[in-house]
Amino acid sequence: MTELGNYYYIHNTMEKGGFTYILSNYKRTTLYIGVTNDIERRVLEHKIGKGSKFSSQYQLKYLLYFEEHTTINDGIEREKQLKNWHKDWKWNLIKEDNPQLEDLAKDWYDEEMIKENTAD
Repeated sequence: MTELGNYYYIHNTMEKGGFTYILSNYKRTTLYIGVTNDIERRVLEHKIGKGSKFSSQYQLKYLLYFEEHTTINDGIEREKQLKNWHKDWKWNLIKEDNPQLEDLAKDWYDEEMIKENTAD
């Protein structure tokens, strides 16, 4: 790819929107904050154990909160901000939109989709 082609590829990639998200485990004792350009794909990766090493180790596969951003850079900045917050602030943010701490992605996938992706 030419230098100009690389510029357009990088520029267009960076202009795509992004999502900042917070996952937890079943007992809601541990939080994971991440950023992605495709929230449905990324949450599925976490649910089948192909997310980060940390999220796999602690079974962090329940989506409790997410925000959509205009650019991925905005998502990255928000992720950094949230990671620096006190734990109580994070829980308060989650509970504002999701007081029952439900898995927001519980209806996004059926069992067949999860099985197909686990076999990979």
